[in-house]
Amino acid sequence: MNYHLSSKEFILIAKYIKDHCGIEIPQEKSYLIENRLSRLLSDFNLSGFEELYARIAGHRDADIEEKVIDAITTNETFWFRDQSPWDILENKLLPGYIDEIRKGKRTKVRIWSAACSTGQEPYSTAMCIDNYLTMKGIHDIDSSKFEILATDISNNVLKTARAGQYDNISVMRGLDESYRQKYFTYSGGFWKLSDGIVSAVRFQQFNLLNSALLLGKFDIVFCRYVLIYFSEGLKRNILEKIHTVLEDGGVLFIGNSELMAESHHLFQKVKEDSNIYYIKR
Repeated sequence: MNYHLSSKEFILIAKYIKDHCGIEIPQEKSYLIENRLSRLLSDFNLSGFEELYARIAGHRDADIEEKVIDAITTNETFWFRDQSPWDILENKLLPGYIDEIRKGKRTKVRIWSAACSTGQEPYSTAMCIDNYLTMKGIHDIDSSKFEILATDISNNVLKTARAGQYDNISVMRGLDESYRQKYFTYSGGFWKLSDGIVSAVRFQQFNLLNSALLLGKFDIVFCRYVLIYFSEGLKRNILEKIHTVLEDGGVLFIGNSELMAESHHLFQKVKEDSNIYYIKR
């Protein structure tokens, strides 16, 4: 059955999505809502988008609400995306952190991967740290000194992330052969991450529109390729929240193609060769 999204229905559902996910969908992209949510109408035996809106906004049907969020949010991700953050981590940040831990100036390093999707970003970080410690022959400090929290608004993608199990196509996207051989085993048509890497990451459902204070303080925050879906106002608001939970001198990574916009008063841009990151002012 073909479902048509009317202008009125678009306005209602687009507002719901913006209020609950922060994602702004302009009128000219109404087809995104129509295409991504049409299947839900069949799955839940709904007459059309008006009834869908009534179920999520009026009756607050939690099951349908979660399915709407899953359908609308973009979960495009792959291993070591852009490579830049992990080059900076290895060459710039880890040596300093390890020196501080050895001197008793810090007890641990806290890292937050925001909008982590199916887990490739935080797991890339965990593998990077473990591989660095191994390659440098560091035995007095182990991965337990690095606490990685990964969050996403979608419980569905978090289930995949927690399992640490990926199909052939997912593993091929950005994962170096040496990392695959070192940290994955193949069984039953899937690649399974090692228990050590899976246990190094804690996953939690979290909406970036909410206060991040209860998550604690962090030394590094990854918030990459998610701000581009928000309005300028929401983008500034989220960056302010990240600034609040970053330790003094803490580091923020955003996507290589993303701009800091009007938040230069919060973060100082640092360029290392072709790599860019931001430090809390």
